[in-house]
Amino acid sequence: MTHDPRPFGRLLTAMVTPFTADGSLDLDGAARLAAHLVDEQRNDALVISGTTGESPTTTDAEKDALLRVVVEAVGDRARIVAGVGTNNTAHTIELAHAAEKAGAHGLLVVTPYYNKPPQAGVERHFTSVADSTGLPIMAYDIPHRAGTAIATETLCRIAEHERIVAVKDAKGDLIASSWVLARTDLAYYSGDDAATLPLLSIGGVGLVGTSTHFTGSLAKDMIEAFERGDTAAALALHRRAMPLFTGIFRSPGTMLVKAGLNALGLPAGPVRSPLVDAGDEELNQLRQDAAAAGLVL
Repeated sequence: MTHDPRPFGRLLTAMVTPFTADGSLDLDGAARLAAHLVDEQRNDALVISGTTGESPTTTDAEKDALLRVVVEAVGDRARIVAGVGTNNTAHTIELAHAAEKAGAHGLLVVTPYYNKPPQAGVERHFTSVADSTGLPIMAYDIPHRAGTAIATETLCRIAEHERIVAVKDAKGDLIASSWVLARTDLAYYSGDDAATLPLLSIGGVGLVGTSTHFTGSLAKDMIEAFERGDTAAALALHRRAMPLFTGIFRSPGTMLVKAGLNALGLPAGPVRSPLVDAGDEELNQLRQDAAAAGLVL
């Protein structure tokens, strides 16, 4: 099976979901933020309703409305990937069907979390979703959140499915990722901003970022420098961006991204419980991290 080597481009941001002051969905704000991320931060694609988009606390109806407005706003110039992963295969399939109807270009499907299925269950979950849709799928491997890793052999088996084309790799195991890259044609995207350059060095193709709400242009330059063989420039950009690549996770990334966007006057609004809005001390630290990367928040 041969897939597009970069099915979702090089740079994706897992977009936060803007809310109004009363905590309701801000659809106008979502359209404006999506345009900013594509036109100013140079994203090739956006992930809508990922964890950074507070998918655990948005309803299915809100996810659908959000996806439709983002597709309408930027779907003509960026690929829109809908986060549909849950720990219930049937519900994930329902969300996949809804996302396809809403105009998504691809799906992000996380490993089932909390119920910790065996690898046979993990494999069946991904292939069942892939069988149910015509959209390409990015499997999200994040064991420190999901509680279960996608084993190397499982990744190699699901890679045989024509619609499972990519991995968002937040496993933190470059050796395991190297083996999968050597044995499949899955496109590997870093799920950890700071690990992007190391992953590129073993065959990865890009980043699904969080700090890229602010560092998108830097990250895009880094990826493109590596691809054209200018590893010195790529390393310099990696080192420049590191304070914000890592600093965005001093607290849960959604909290700090929204604090930074609000400070810039961009749509974000509050977070929903059980998250809490970042305080002044956290925002000041974020500004210091941004300054260390040569950016102003």
